[in-house]
Amino acid sequence: MQKSVQITSIIVVGLIVISFLGFSFFGNSSQNTITVNGQAQVKAVPDLVGVYFNVQTNAKTSAEATQKNSELVDSLKSEIIKLGFEEKAIQTQGFSVYPQYDWVNGRQVEKGYTASHSLRVELPTSESSKIGEVIDAGVKSGVGISYINFELSQELQNQYKSEALKLAAQDSKVKAEAVAQGFGKRLGRLVSTSVDSYDYYPLRAYDNSAGAVLTSEEKQVATSITPSEQDISASVRAVYKI
Repeated sequence: MQKSVQITSIIVVGLIVISFLGFSFFGNSSQNTITVNGQAQVKAVPDLVGVYFNVQTNAKTSAEATQKNSELVDSLKSEIIKLGFEEKAIQTQGFSVYPQYDWVNGRQVEKGYTASHSLRVELPTSESSKIGEVIDAGVKSGVGISYINFELSQELQNQYKSEALKLAAQDSKVKAEAVAQGFGKRLGRLVSTSVDSYDYYPLRAYDNSAGAVLTSEEKQVATSITPSEQDISASVRAVYKI
């Protein structure tokens, strides 16, 4: 019994010592460190053009609205394929059917359904002269464009993302070294790091939110815009020992 009590006491004391040492170690781990934010921005020239259509049709029933919508979409696809585009260049972005309502004597009364189909036509910026032809294809089908974007392909996004993050990491080290030197210290090992942000947004070249068929003047404006450099930024947080 006495031996059992002695063993238990030794274990308890050992745990207390280990806990104290652990607290001392982790409690001091945040001392003598520098936390910095590294930032970088790179320029990228878009390699893609995205022409976006929103096909909307109204009818008394959801089935009828969907049928009308499918006919317009099929017509649009047919016209675009005639221009030499492959079908995979025409991508569905979304499709929905929803009821429309009117308020009559304070009551919500269903008045029919709307089917909405969002489509994106992709072409390389080297063929941006075809934007006008794509718009014309929409006009022939009775569909207006929503907007036109200059965009980066996934391959280029990955390339520029890697470059921006690498430069941001280098910037964080430069800042940390400068701070350490300012305090008369030497920069130690990297303790931790995290990516704060990576920002890339397609460049809106033309916006036609109403989705109406473009006039000749609007078409001229939409097709005369040329791609320009886009800013891609990245930010990283780094903690160094000193």
